[in-house]
Amino acid sequence: MAQVYTLNVELRDKAGKGSARAARRDGLIPAVIYGAKKAPVMVTIKQNELIAILNRGGFLSNQFELVVDGKKERVLPRDMQLHPVSDQPLHVDFLRLSKGTQVTVEVPVHFFNEEKSPGLKRGGVLNVVRHEVELSVPATEIPGALNVDLEGLEVGDAVKISDIELPEGCVPTIADRDFTIAAISAPSSMLAEEAEAGEEGEAAPEAEGDEEASED
Repeated sequence: MAQVYTLNVELRDKAGKGSARAARRDGLIPAVIYGAKKAPVMVTIKQNELIAILNRGGFLSNQFELVVDGKKERVLPRDMQLHPVSDQPLHVDFLRLSKGTQVTVEVPVHFFNEEKSPGLKRGGVLNVVRHEVELSVPATEIPGALNVDLEGLEVGDAVKISDIELPEGCVPTIADRDFTIAAISAPSSMLAEEAEAGEEGEAAPEAEGDEEASED
């Protein structure tokens, strides 16, 4: 399960650009909470607290428990507007989470047992194709990460999405193929040796032909 973070927010009385600009001048970021067949609620978040959370990474795939006027709302960030120059947050949309709701999220991929991969021990390189995988998941069962075990993998082996045990109810949004998550590629030194061996193999028949011609 993904970690749930607690965040205190304040109710915002007015909507509109003027109210949003005033909030930002006071060091607050305007936001809205919507969904679950309830009326939207306008709130503000302290800018420094939001930036600290953003610096941890994975903001849009983390669940939050917003404390609004003493009440708690379980939510998932769905959109965030950033300043085009400074990349500072300007506005956040939060979706209320309720049982039975299905959401689409980017789930990070974590790799372990690198030291138990023969291919990596031989100098192979872990080529990560997807650092995150988009999944359709139950809103209350969002996984924190997908774990990939590299034990026993050789050079040339690949990890497909079908090789990962997904939590119940979680399905990839890419459903038409068994896509690759990562592969162990040969190191450049190994490729050079193979290329050199191939060239020597090709040259051998030519040498035999020359010898036969000289005998004739």
